[in-house]
Amino acid sequence: MEIRSTTEKDLDVFVDTVHTAFGRFPETPAEDGSGVWWSAVEPERGLLAVAPDGRPVGTAAAYSFELTLPGGAVTPVSGVSCVGVLPTHRRQGVLTAMMRRQLADLRARGEFLSVLLASEPVIYGRFGYGPATYTGRLTVPRRRAALAAPRAGGADSGSVEVLRSADCRDLLEELYDRYRRALPGALSRPHRWWARAAGQPPLTPAPRYIALHRDADGAPDGYASYSLDGNTLMVDETIAVDDAVTSALARFLLGHDLINEVVFKHFTAEHPLRWQLEDFSAAEVGRSTEWLWVRLLDVPRALTARGWLTDGELVLDVEDPFLGERARHLLTVRDGRAECVPTDREPDLSLDVRDLGAVYLGGTPVSTLVRAGHVRAHRPEAAALADALFRAERTPHCLNWF
Repeated sequence: MEIRSTTEKDLDVFVDTVHTAFGRFPETPAEDGSGVWWSAVEPERGLLAVAPDGRPVGTAAAYSFELTLPGGAVTPVSGVSCVGVLPTHRRQGVLTAMMRRQLADLRARGEFLSVLLASEPVIYGRFGYGPATYTGRLTVPRRRAALAAPRAGGADSGSVEVLRSADCRDLLEELYDRYRRALPGALSRPHRWWARAAGQPPLTPAPRYIALHRDADGAPDGYASYSLDGNTLMVDETIAVDDAVTSALARFLLGHDLINEVVFKHFTAEHPLRWQLEDFSAAEVGRSTEWLWVRLLDVPRALTARGWLTDGELVLDVEDPFLGERARHLLTVRDGRAECVPTDREPDLSLDVRDLGAVYLGGTPVSTLVRAGHVRAHRPEAAALADALFRAERTPHCLNWF
């Protein structure tokens, strides 16, 4: 079997193979090839597994994104996607060979992080990826959707207008870019995705209404993308520069007439909306799921790239079973910045690289993984110190599908 890089001329074969692997049929793109998820594929970053008889049997791809880290740093990152193996060739080492080749390629590009969304979470831990952000749904019945007046004051002085997504894509692109730069765990949406109408609404041609919020001076500072599904108002995403704008958009959506309920598709556990409802128990919290998985390719570079809120020092013994690597690092944090150097000191924590990926953005407490039996704390206070060090200024969250 051969694992080879793809080019533009392989695109049709690549798309056909990945759809076959997932048992799906391709949608029909627009005349210019846009409007489908694969219109944003970067052909030069794909991999094709080819059987000895010349048939393609597996695919993997990587998108060029930016990831916002704790502390506000923005770094290039590869978004791994389109990973599939034909049903006739599964459990024959094809996936492992592709993932090994892809990690080698990413390192050769000088990258120190990769991310993915896992269609089957049990697969990717063995390749060194750990779940780093989480998301859920919130359903609010319209008849119980009354919001209480904020007891601390601060009523919204802006306004909301309704547009159609097709008429304001440039504005949505600009607002999303402002939003993602301020939130740990958020990924960029490259202009190519907007221009090619790839991904999921509001990027795609699927019709969506946009509730656009403007501040008191008329400047746009947030939006919500939504549609009606029967008597349910489905909210794709809410993008806002601050909590006041988020609340104003929620008030608008919950006040929509002729609906039975409002469903917020991407909802974080600490979102303030439940506290803003007059009836706290009105909102039904749906199943929370992992979303963005993180894989460290270069531990010292990754740890020194992000910001830190607490000073401290830890010795981390990190094992990477998939790549057959193990190293001990002295992490020293002072004034928001870190130094990470090799050391032979006794470790404070021993952990798998997948666990380091899970805690890297601050969305998974180290102490949780200690209690789960995955991370070993060699001294009693090590887990608490690691929790304080790795936490982020805000809970990391990712909206992107890729």
